[in-house]
Amino acid sequence: MDTEDLKNFIGFGIAGNFAHHLVQAGEASDFVNVEVEEEHAPKGIFPFYLPKHDSFLGIYPLSNKYIVTPKIDNGNLHMEPEVALLCDIVYQDDKVIDVVPHYFTAYNDCSIRKPDAKKISQKKNWGKDTKGISKELIKIDKFSNGGIMDSYYIASFLKRDDKIYPYGEDSAVLTYNYFYEKLINWIINKLNTQKDEGPLEDLSSYIKELGYPKNMIISIGATSYTEFGETGFLKEGDETFVVVYDKNKYCYDEILEHILNQSYSLENSSVLHQEVIA
Repeated sequence: MDTEDLKNFIGFGIAGNFAHHLVQAGEASDFVNVEVEEEHAPKGIFPFYLPKHDSFLGIYPLSNKYIVTPKIDNGNLHMEPEVALLCDIVYQDDKVIDVVPHYFTAYNDCSIRKPDAKKISQKKNWGKDTKGISKELIKIDKFSNGGIMDSYYIASFLKRDDKIYPYGEDSAVLTYNYFYEKLINWIINKLNTQKDEGPLEDLSSYIKELGYPKNMIISIGATSYTEFGETGFLKEGDETFVVVYDKNKYCYDEILEHILNQSYSLENSSVLHQEVIA
């Protein structure tokens, strides 16, 4: 798959769907006044791409080759390794009534740690080639227990000066706070009801403005960081890797060995490899 094929997909991401990530990213305070349904619920959904929108969110940011560093002085650049779902959106009477995931893939929700940003989206899209999505999509048989995703894990690495550093904790997708049916029901509710409050935005107004798009990319939350990843902000010349792999096929050490050997074609896996450029 070429990333250009996704230009008509609306792009959303989920904040706070993995334990500890927001604290490690220094963003927990952004959500202190956001009310959630239960203690471990995600904090909300943010837009990162709105096709043909007249704001900065109308710029198509997805790439499977590069991450372009931002032209600002007051922000650090962080890789965010996660899973993205490619979905259909189903409407009835101008309301979202279903979200149907068809594929999953490795994703880098690359973000600027801007302390002065008022909305999450202001940290998420600063131009072309500022987000990462693998060209390798894995078909979903059913988005529920017993389906293909049960055995998948997310690993991530950074290559700098010919050394490989584990970046995010090796994490089972089943350890997302919300997943499968619970996640879908939560997404549907937020697409219909989320308001423009604090760091969040009114999603239903965007959906209406864009003519009720039928296709969506939604990244479902970044893993916790390793000690290196928590403060290992990206810089020009780095190479980033997000690997979504089948634990029935590989162990973590085998994934690391493939990265060390520059062997990025892995059976039953989705690999995202990007170079950080200025």
